[in-house]
Amino acid sequence: MKITDIPEAEAFILHWGEMGSHWGVNRSVSQVHALLYLSDRPLHAEEVCETLGLARSNVSNALKELQGYGIIRRQHVAGDRRDHFVAETDLWDMLMRISAERKKREIDPTIETLRELAEKLEGRKDVPAHVRERIGRMHEFIGTLANWYEDVRRLPKSTLVTLMKLGGKVARLIPGKSGKG
Repeated sequence: MKITDIPEAEAFILHWGEMGSHWGVNRSVSQVHALLYLSDRPLHAEEVCETLGLARSNVSNALKELQGYGIIRRQHVAGDRRDHFVAETDLWDMLMRISAERKKREIDPTIETLRELAEKLEGRKDVPAHVRERIGRMHEFIGTLANWYEDVRRLPKSTLVTLMKLGGKVARLIPGKSGKG
């Protein structure tokens, strides 16, 4: 039985593809990830193509991208020379790898660009003060967010799970804060 013969599994794969496109990830990439995540064994590219009805080039590109994120890996299967792939199934590890890669690809270059722009604007009298101030504030804000992310990602998984489950209740632990935004 193919995994897509299970209606709920097929619905998951299709939905994951849709969600991926909302997150800026190619639909095929997200569907390949969903299939590998649900699979109980390593799959080779041809199996992925057949199961999802995708072109070989789409699957090859998807496998490369997913490996770049570190959320799938190659796995050798005895007696078969083809590359087989398995997905990370630990959801926290998957989240942390995706977050780290997105930060590297999206946030870090933004911080660098904002730093350069703020430096170029420093002391300029021909530019309205509000423009300098807003670019500077944006640089500081995103830099602070990135520093917070680095601090949080070093926490043990068990601490992260506890923090997530606490949600907004954690604000009660901060002196002078009511927990309301």
